[in-house]
Amino acid sequence: MARIKSALELALERTESVKSDKESIELFELKREGKKLAGAFLENPDEKKLEETIKKYPKDKQGALKQGMFDVLVSQIRLPATQDDIAKQDAVGKAIQFLVNDRRFGQLFGQLVQAFQRYLAEVEQFDQAIRRQYAPKLRQKEEELARRLGRAVQLDPFQDPEFVNFYNQNMNALKGRYEEAIEQVRDQATKLFEAAQK
Repeated sequence: MARIKSALELALERTESVKSDKESIELFELKREGKKLAGAFLENPDEKKLEETIKKYPKDKQGALKQGMFDVLVSQIRLPATQDDIAKQDAVGKAIQFLVNDRRFGQLFGQLVQAFQRYLAEVEQFDQAIRRQYAPKLRQKEEELARRLGRAVQLDPFQDPEFVNFYNQNMNALKGRYEEAIEQVRDQATKLFEAAQK
């Protein structure tokens, strides 16, 4: 008759091959520290303080620290919703520029920030144009409701599912054009970062 193993014995057998690798744990911790450092920088963009903080770490540990920072920063490159977001994007660009240490990225990101300005202007124009284009249909729906209810009705366009669908379709097309540029900048940043780490 076969011996029945305890749950502890089974667990020990399964984890036997998993050894604690001190170096990989240290790299993980350094990357996590880099992510925190990136978050702190975005809260208070101070390049000198960032440089001083990184220099406190031994040279052989800085790569993992910078990788953690880079991962957070590159994920923060996104379309702005307001003018204030452009200032945040500028801080992201400066931090990545510091990490990749390549003027080409600074120029590329400068162009992206200009594109963000155009994007915000286009969003405003699209919003107005969509509302103007849909206004006759909305008035028609208001008149229909007024006839049914026997009193004047004022509809908010965003309460109309048809308008919301039309609006989102047009805005998503606009966003899609700019998302391509963001992806290109992310890809270029990644290539430059990888080259700087060699």
